[in-house]
Amino acid sequence: MSQRYRSVFAPGLFAGRCYVVTGGGSGIGRCTAHELAALGATVIITGRKLDKLERVAAEIRDDGGAATVMAFDIRDEDAVKQAVATMLEQHGAIHGLVNNAGGQFPSPAQAISKKGFEAVLGANLTGGFLMARELYLRRFMKHGGAIVNMIADMWGGMPAMAHSGAARAGMMNLTQTLAVEWSASGTRVNAVAPGFVASSGLDAYDPSFSSVVLPQMAAAIPLGRLSSEAEISAAIVFLLSDAASFVTGATLCIDGGASLNTKLFPLSGKPANAAFSGFHREKPPAALDVLKKKT
Repeated sequence: MSQRYRSVFAPGLFAGRCYVVTGGGSGIGRCTAHELAALGATVIITGRKLDKLERVAAEIRDDGGAATVMAFDIRDEDAVKQAVATMLEQHGAIHGLVNNAGGQFPSPAQAISKKGFEAVLGANLTGGFLMARELYLRRFMKHGGAIVNMIADMWGGMPAMAHSGAARAGMMNLTQTLAVEWSASGTRVNAVAPGFVASSGLDAYDPSFSSVVLPQMAAAIPLGRLSSEAEISAAIVFLLSDAASFVTGATLCIDGGASLNTKLFPLSGKPANAAFSGFHREKPPAALDVLKKKT
């Protein structure tokens, strides 16, 4: 492609650095991997499906960036240990981690099985802990680094997502704890809490979600729209950068004001500003067609 990622950050910002992005085969992870690579970083993209990872890596290379892939399950402790050891053997140094991998399924709490609950906790909390711990023990403890964890808009509960809400709340507390415990090494640990994002993940839900829930989402956001993947990636990039060198233990909400909405103040329901869409390879989810028809 002739286009390149249109980042707001300075070209070459991460030249000579290497970052790991888990769940980099799609959605926010894919977008973040592209932006980091466009800014000069070598990106290690991880996930469970090798074909998805290779497609994203090929995109990055076609755009002139550097990317490698590694397929494994972050919930498997032995696999994480082996993967991190291999990453360091191949790349020599790793400067940061984006703990983006995760996933969940909508369900009333009473219908969630123990297996389902633990699977979501593993993907959104335990796996992120294992990745952070291994990179800390093998690299960051001596050389410092930056970690950005992914949580969500789970303030005040997360109805229909009890497993995910519990995992995300745990990840926020883990972020704060690690920020203190690992501070002496120069390791910074922060989190981002996206609200509703126009990402490929929307298409993974039942069609009824798109027709019923999605319009309600947009109407509850003070800025009147969903965010783009690039708006989440930009926040992650900032927290990884030297500009955030005195920021640790923080959770940055990227939700258009949704977490502040008491539902009592009347909202117009119309977009108050335009989305920043710097990602030249963005693929809007099909679920957004519902919103277009409603507006």
